[in-house]
Amino acid sequence: MNNNTDINVKLSKTILSLKEIFKDADDIIYRTIECGKKEKVKMCLVYVDGLTTKDAVSEYAIGSLMENFDFAEFEKNSDKELDKMAALTSIATAEVSSVDGLTMATDKILSGETVLFIDGCTKAIMISSRGWPTRGVSEPVAETLLRGPRDGFNETLKVNVTLIRRRIKDPKLKVKFMQVGSQSKTDIALMYMEGKVNKPVLEELNKRLSKINIEAILESSYIEELIEDNNFSPFPQIENTQRPDAAASAIYEGRVVIGVDNTPQVLIVPAIMAVFMQSSEDYYERWLLACMIRMFRYLALPITILLPALYVAITSFHPNMLPTELVLYVAASRAKVPFPAWFEATLIEIVMELIREAGMRIVGPIGSTIGIVGGLVIGQASVEAGLISPLVIIIVALTTISSFAIPSYNFSTSLRMLRFLFIILAATLGLFGVALGVCLLLTHLCSLKSMGIPYMSPFTSFVENKRDLKDTIIRHRIKNMVHKPQYLRKNN
Repeated sequence: MNNNTDINVKLSKTILSLKEIFKDADDIIYRTIECGKKEKVKMCLVYVDGLTTKDAVSEYAIGSLMENFDFAEFEKNSDKELDKMAALTSIATAEVSSVDGLTMATDKILSGETVLFIDGCTKAIMISSRGWPTRGVSEPVAETLLRGPRDGFNETLKVNVTLIRRRIKDPKLKVKFMQVGSQSKTDIALMYMEGKVNKPVLEELNKRLSKINIEAILESSYIEELIEDNNFSPFPQIENTQRPDAAASAIYEGRVVIGVDNTPQVLIVPAIMAVFMQSSEDYYERWLLACMIRMFRYLALPITILLPALYVAITSFHPNMLPTELVLYVAASRAKVPFPAWFEATLIEIVMELIREAGMRIVGPIGSTIGIVGGLVIGQASVEAGLISPLVIIIVALTTISSFAIPSYNFSTSLRMLRFLFIILAATLGLFGVALGVCLLLTHLCSLKSMGIPYMSPFTSFVENKRDLKDTIIRHRIKNMVHKPQYLRKNN
């Protein structure tokens, strides 16, 4: 059955067409009624069981039609279509609209709406009745704060839009809805501030979203991968968050927030490297404390990437760079270790990644217990067995702790994966290999873009965007950060 056909004037044929479209779909409910005080008119309400609020269907739609609909009024107002008259005079719901064709009617039904078909009409009426089970608004698990709001996004798009609307009571906040996915028809919402948004970024985003050709969007990561600038880069080019306050702050800055139905995270574009080093809590604490915390994070960044590689390079190629006492201690601790330094560091790093992954997959206190006990037991046993030197355990522990200091999980994961590449370079070329890796990494970061915005802004355009430096490595006072970021003003 081709669902692109028009709605048949005869209700019985329309119902047969719908039953052919929804063949073997037992959760599609067909409720046939006859309304009219004097002359009866046949109607049929079609909805998906479980996706609708049955009270809205029974009380506001069926009840209103049964009590108020009068076919004689239609005869007096014959210039009006029957479906429009029924929508305007009888149905007591907030959202009512006309539906043209079975394609649109099918999409509305599968989206949780109730569609009313009327005998003698070639149009139908959409009655808003979405009411599927939802998870309550709760604190984001991955972005917990000591001070700040405790609400977080859930899997319902309208709830997420409402949470942002609560924080931005301004008519300039624009919300544009669209659907992506030829079969899933996933609802997404673009939220931005008119007058502040970077227009080239918004145009580029709309262009990329319109080019998405995929059957289903099950999570926001699908869209993230399909619209980012460089799929081969290990670094995320689109920010994601579960916090409405972080999303609202991005909108105030002039960035665009993408909400995706069935996903408790929203996407934010464009995203530069500096935003992945920021936390919402930075703006809720005193600015001097926030500055110190930020500097510790940027200190943790090179430690996360380079510390194991530096250990391998120095112990294998440049031991003369260390003080004599330290060289003797390192040599003594590695005297019984049967493996070279690079294999030793790689092995314990892999073990730590396995422990971290196992701890994340087990919910509750058991997961954290496995991480702590697993690390202690394996580390101590490896040292006593002579497989690993104590210094490597200290270095890997410092590296792991430093990676947890990075607020963004995606960005931290990218840094952890690069750590293995730097160990390989250190094992082959020593400190020269580490320096070469740093140069290649900086070159890649400087060439990377997010929706056309340089990824390393404002560091790569210090003279032009020097005002933006007040919210990068340090966080200036709130009263001094009233201007929109300069990197978003280009071509606007």
